[in-house]
Amino acid sequence: MGLETSRVRTKTPQDLPPEGVAPFPFPLGADPSLPAPDTLPLGRPPFLRPLLLWGALPLGALLLSFAVGRYPISPGQLLHALETALTASDASAPSALDTVLFRIRLPRILAALLVGASLGASGAALQGLFRNPLASPGLLGAVAGSGFGAALGICLSLPFPAIQALAFLWGLGAVLLACALGARMRHNPLLGLVLAGVMTGSLFTAATSLVKYVADPSDKLPAITFWLMGSLSSVAPRDLLFLLPPVALGIAPLVLVRWRLNVLSLGEEEARALGLNVRGFRWLVILCTTLATAAAISVCGMIGWVGLVVPHLCRMAVGSDFKVLLPASVLGGGVFLLLVDDLARILAAVEIPLGILTALVGVPFFLWLATRKGAAF
Repeated sequence: MGLETSRVRTKTPQDLPPEGVAPFPFPLGADPSLPAPDTLPLGRPPFLRPLLLWGALPLGALLLSFAVGRYPISPGQLLHALETALTASDASAPSALDTVLFRIRLPRILAALLVGASLGASGAALQGLFRNPLASPGLLGAVAGSGFGAALGICLSLPFPAIQALAFLWGLGAVLLACALGARMRHNPLLGLVLAGVMTGSLFTAATSLVKYVADPSDKLPAITFWLMGSLSSVAPRDLLFLLPPVALGIAPLVLVRWRLNVLSLGEEEARALGLNVRGFRWLVILCTTLATAAAISVCGMIGWVGLVVPHLCRMAVGSDFKVLLPASVLGGGVFLLLVDDLARILAAVEIPLGILTALVGVPFFLWLATRKGAAF
């Protein structure tokens, strides 16, 4: 009897539910501090608010971009023009509104969204890959290589499509050179890749300066200088056909495998232990970001700070989970560059290059980010 009594376990204070919380009805193993499932408040789903936020931002930026500028287009005019174009109800010659909308304004807006999305996604992916908050799309030399290719094409008097193709190919070549140099540093491949990217970028920057030095100062040098500052003023509908395939091929795989960036953020050893092919995934991210970045720079010129600022803005809004952060960087990058392009069109009588405005916006933001309380770096 005494033995049986000793086996009876008395309840301790740790076994009792918190004060004011009923012990039933909770399933076995449930946390009694949480409300019962049937008492949960019935409200909006938790994903509805961010969905509305990230859906309303691009729509609002689109309507604003049509409404500002030297030829403002109201939402009513926009809907009427789109309805007319889709139904082909008016067979007369295109009006001034149709010309501005379909040949100038709409291609420019779509190009800003694509370029911003590619730079934002590339910046977020590279920051996760290198686990460095200062990583940007130009880290491996793609931006400097594209700039050299465009400067060389302008100096050789090539047609504009050939200049874009040359800029795109030299951007890819610069990253391939950086990867080849980084592969020789076997003691620390990740650090070697970063150092090789810095050296490659410096090399192509010097080559671009050499091309500018020998270019004709009357027409070629101003064209090179203006292109290097970045602008969307000369975007035409044909540029979208050149831009869309590489941007889609670059962004789509990153979005599909974005959860693996969370695994890689734990460290290479932990990622390998969890079954991630670190080397293959690293090359996939580098290839995708290079495709998207080189295509963007080849169309609009050298635009900086978008791939550095936008991921941090999105990280402050949605957190560091790449399952949410990467799609947010895609949308945020497009909206950010679209709004900056709107400023470029309305701030002065002449259009301000995008590279200047993105730096003017990005530098103060990064100073605030680095000095605020609780900053990560």
